[in-house]
Order: sequence, then C-alpha cells, then structure tokens
Amino acid sequence: MNWDEIVKRVIPVVVKIETPSGHGTGFLCLYNETRTFCGIATAYHVVKHAEQWQEPIRITHYPSGTNAFLRESDRIIFPDPDRDSAVLLIGTGQLKFPDTPIQLLPTDHRLPIGMDVGWLGYPSIAAATLCFFSGNVSAWQDSRSAYLIDGVAINGVSGGPVLYSTSADGAQIVGAISAYRANRATGEALPGLSIAQDVSHFHDIITQIGTWDEANRQKKALAQQKATEPESPSSPPAPVPEPATPVPAATPTTEQSRT
Repeated sequence: MNWDEIVKRVIPVVVKIETPSGHGTGFLCLYNETRTFCGIATAYHVVKHAEQWQEPIRITHYPSGTNAFLRESDRIIFPDPDRDSAVLLIGTGQLKFPDTPIQLLPTDHRLPIGMDVGWLGYPSIAAATLCFFSGNVSAWQDSRSAYLIDGVAINGVSGGPVLYSTSADGAQIVGAISAYRANRATGEALPGLSIAQDVSHFHDIITQIGTWDEANRQKKALAQQKATEPESPSSPPAPVPEPATPVPAATPTTEQSRT
C-alpha cells in the first residue's frame, strides 16, 4: 500500500479542532446540495465540553492557511455520544476545502482482521504538525461498532481519519480515532490498542442532510410551478338584480269616488 500517495490525497480534507479545553482532529465529510454549508467529522469528546458550555471552537485548515472561529451560533453539532462521533455543520467559504470529500467506507462493509490501516492527526507533542500513523486491524467490537488497531494514537489525534485503500475503490475513510488504551498490566505503559470508531454516524448525518436537500428541492419546484402557471380569470361578479318596478295604485273611478 503506497501510503505516501494516500496521505497526499487525504491531507487537504483534514483540520485541527481547538476548544478552550484542548484540541483534536477532524475531516471534511459532506457538503449540502447547494454547498452553502459543509460537515466536519470528529470524535464527540473533542467538542463535547464546547457544545455543552456553548464555548467557541476554532478550526484550522493548515494546507490552505485558513481558519474559522465559530461561536455557538455559528455552527450546528450533531453528536452521537454512544459512538463518540460528531459532525459540525459550518458555512462554506471560511475554509478552503477540496470540492469533493474523501469517500467513506459503506456501512455494510467491514475491514477484515489483519488489514493495514493508517490515520492522520495533530498530536499534542507537535500540535501544529499533521502526523501519520499506521497499524493493523486487531479486532472488531460489535458492542461499540469500532475497530481495535495495533498502533499508538496519542493526545490530539482523536477524531482523525482512519484510512484504507484498494486499487478498485481508492482511498476510503473507515473510521475516526476515538481513544488509545495503554497496557498497564505490569505498572508501566506497554504497547496498547487504538480504538477507531466506525463511520456509521457520519453516514446517518449525510443521509439526513440529503433529506433536507430533497425537501428544499421539492419546495422550490412547487414555488416555480406556481409562478409559471397562468392565472385563472376571475369570475365576473354576480349580477345585481334590478329593483322591482312598483305597481302604481289604482286610480279610483268616478263611480268609486262617489260611493
């Protein structure tokens, strides 16, 4: 697997996410149909405190040198605490992303054990430097819909895209780094396992945004249809009935006058 080519393609969609309590990593996962906003995927714990306390979030896109400072009113967060996943919707134009997000692994696909994967992130020890890591899929956990990976993921990399590639499908994002579990069986930090949450929540949000787009499309089509329909002629007012001609009283005859 040529990781250099894969990483080169994925780097333009990766961002650093900073909050008052720390930082993590995220990546572009969607655009709406009219491209008025985009979605950035990450691990929920990266933005949890900022969401709960309505704190600002700064997103930096180092490849283009652009950043977005988002107050609580500048973004919409779709969280899934159970799957430690979140999508931030923000207006387009603030960050110079590529026109097309990297494809997500379909929800009905699962990587086999032993498969090579890699991931990207901004580790705390080099907070302004995007770093690459790699390992092998060690196991799949149904209970959390996540992969266990034989490889180190350190602070700051949470939310970073986990990558996989084939000659047929090219580079795909199969998950987002959620945590690292060190092995402390002997009291020392031994090699542990990284946890990569799958992309199911991101697919759910993409579907939801597609539903919004379809509703807006139908609304616009209906408005255009009404605008182009000829106006039906208004019905003429009902005729006002003529007042009845009064019948004059009979003039008494001479004989009647005399009576």
